[in-house]
Amino acid sequence: MLSLDMFGFQALWSPFFFLAMVALLAAYFLITITWRKHINGSEPITTRQGIIFSTGVILLYIIKGSPIDLMSHLMFYAHMIQMAVLYLIIPPLFIVGIPQWIWKKLLGLPVIRSLFKFFTKPIIALILFNGIFSFYHIPLIFDVIKTDMLLHTSYTMLLFLMAIFMWWPLVNQVEGEKRLSGVKKIGYIFADGVLLTPACALIIFADVPMYATFSDPSSWAQALELCVSPTVLSGLNLSGPEMFNSMSLLHDQQLGGVLMKVIQEIVYGVVLFQVFFEWYRREQEESEPELHLLDPQTIK
Repeated sequence: MLSLDMFGFQALWSPFFFLAMVALLAAYFLITITWRKHINGSEPITTRQGIIFSTGVILLYIIKGSPIDLMSHLMFYAHMIQMAVLYLIIPPLFIVGIPQWIWKKLLGLPVIRSLFKFFTKPIIALILFNGIFSFYHIPLIFDVIKTDMLLHTSYTMLLFLMAIFMWWPLVNQVEGEKRLSGVKKIGYIFADGVLLTPACALIIFADVPMYATFSDPSSWAQALELCVSPTVLSGLNLSGPEMFNSMSLLHDQQLGGVLMKVIQEIVYGVVLFQVFFEWYRREQEESEPELHLLDPQTIK
């Protein structure tokens, strides 16, 4: 197999995207620490929020700016890992990591308030995210989006926004905002897993490679131009993705579908654990006053 170094430093490490992530982190800490005292209604940032948001930004760079992004154009399984992290892990980190007072400021804007009020309704959020995700992985649509920079960027941003809306009813901690109760959270997570299953099953159980951008050399080379300079590509003698992957195209595709589903199950399993833990803690807190009333010392 060939080394990825042949594509050059810019394709491997996306320096401009790295600077954008540094700027995002700097803006976050300037707003939440340095400039906060000049903003009405602001509150001190917690260490937990800073760590969570920073983790989200670091993961965003790793998944979209490191060699993983280049690999996602070479190997389908890397593409699915990228999708899973980008839409199932990073959005809840951003939602929880941004302080409540900032969310209140944002939601105070009429346009944003209207968008969140409609798109975060549980049924709408579930259907839109999973529908747009599944729609994206229809082979004909997938191959068109993967070979057009504007379409690819627009669809990625749209799907990320839908992921924010999908995660909002589960993890938002903003006072006054609607949140699902424990039982409803379980049903929501279960429904989310079910709705994503058909797209994964289609990929896992297909008996032929479905995507031209990962099987046809010309379409693959065209998709590769989204992250590698055409000038660099013109100087390379590439025949297709098999030059970088020891697996067959079909096995690569099947592994991608399996990894997407496995990562989803792990993420949702963690959320379910948190739901049960919160429920248990609440039950314990509610039972303590009753135990106090039954204490013999109290009765005397």
